[in-house]
Amino acid sequence: MKKVIIYAFTMLLACVTLNTYAQEQPRIPEASSTQTIIQDFGLGKITITYSRPNVKGRKIFGGINPYGEVWRTGANAATTINFSENVLIEGNKVPAGTYSLFSIPGQNTWTIILNKTVKQWGAYSYKKEDDFLRFTVKPITVKEKRETFTMAFANSTTKNTDLYIIWDHTAVPIHMQTDDDAQITANIEKLMQGDIKKRPYFNAIQYYYENDKDLKKAMQWALEAEKLEPNGPWYKLWKARIQLKMGNKGAAIATAQQGVKLAKDSNDDEYVRLNEAVISQAKD
Repeated sequence: MKKVIIYAFTMLLACVTLNTYAQEQPRIPEASSTQTIIQDFGLGKITITYSRPNVKGRKIFGGINPYGEVWRTGANAATTINFSENVLIEGNKVPAGTYSLFSIPGQNTWTIILNKTVKQWGAYSYKKEDDFLRFTVKPITVKEKRETFTMAFANSTTKNTDLYIIWDHTAVPIHMQTDDDAQITANIEKLMQGDIKKRPYFNAIQYYYENDKDLKKAMQWALEAEKLEPNGPWYKLWKARIQLKMGNKGAAIATAQQGVKLAKDSNDDEYVRLNEAVISQAKD
């Protein structure tokens, strides 16, 4: 019994010692920091995790990243990109899922690669036969130097976005589109058949307007929404925008003028400005 107690005590002491030792170890930051970026896109999200090396005075493309060779598109582990919904990338259909994002830099064109094998370290175990998709894009020379390798989304709407790969004086844009318009439209149609007081008029009107869908239907919704909120300058705004898009400039000006008055009455400077912008566009 005594031996058991001594053994248990010894093991406990060892655990405490190891824990204390681990806690006392200094932490060292990674030379290339890791970043995760998330972009809402249509009904889903795009999530990218990558490591960010720095230029450090080196020649980057055509130098430490030779032209014509597969690159992990970052540092450390290969960059991963996850789509929670189906998307279109440069016109190519990509199912929801997670992929490794490799690239082959070139002076005039880059090859972008979505590979089905994730959790790779660098491109050392990269296999072309595991590629899901390859396509080419054109790089852009930028005046301002980007010291730290960066991936960022720009020009994002409910239907489109551009992913930029940026490092040193090079930027590479990749255009993406949602592939869920049919589902979104079906969802809107279903919701707009429900209780009139709970219908998502604002979002439905905006989606139809911005995606060039049935403007007559969008106008019908705008008229219904006006009745529910007669003092709301936002519905005057969208009604005026629809009228202008349908080519009825006179009606758009009259509706936007009503919106300006309602916005001024409620001290809403934003909707004063937005309605006045429609008036200005209609008069051009």
